[in-house]
Amino acid sequence: MTTTITKQKLSVKAQTAGAIVAAVSAVTLPQLLHMLGIATGAGTLLGEILLPMHLPIILAGLLIGPYAAGAAGLLSPLISFALTGMPTAAMLPFMMIELAVYGICAGMLKDAKIPDISKVFFAQLAGRAIRGAAILIGFYGIGTAIKPVVILTSIKVGLVGIVLQLVIIPLVVYRLRKADNE
Repeated sequence: MTTTITKQKLSVKAQTAGAIVAAVSAVTLPQLLHMLGIATGAGTLLGEILLPMHLPIILAGLLIGPYAAGAAGLLSPLISFALTGMPTAAMLPFMMIELAVYGICAGMLKDAKIPDISKVFFAQLAGRAIRGAAILIGFYGIGTAIKPVVILTSIKVGLVGIVLQLVIIPLVVYRLRKADNE
């Protein structure tokens, strides 16, 4: 039996629904962590550590493909900024680029015959590399306020989130495939 998630092309309606779920999750998860951070005195640090916007976008790429996940990744930070003011205006274009690349890259790897953990890793690598390049171009080319040091700092601070993505996303994809085959 062919699996719906991995082998059949998803309808536009299914891709749109998946993109909406991913975008809503990418906007909601950070807010939940920020509320928890306020309650515990950690402030926004939990979001910086756990990278809650990244997880649903990479997952969406692996489940619904590059176009819908790329759109969800591009729009999620913009929607979040419009509703909450986060990410900051200075970080907004870089987050939009990074999350769009996560969705596109994970989506392009969706049907690749490599382990899901490798797909997540390559999507993470591509997203961070393109974001880093955008920050460098922004800083040295047009004089944005975001300094290049943020590239390495964000990786260091977000290492727990990066590892969680490498563990959680392949497990969720596995469970969904298994449920789809039953």
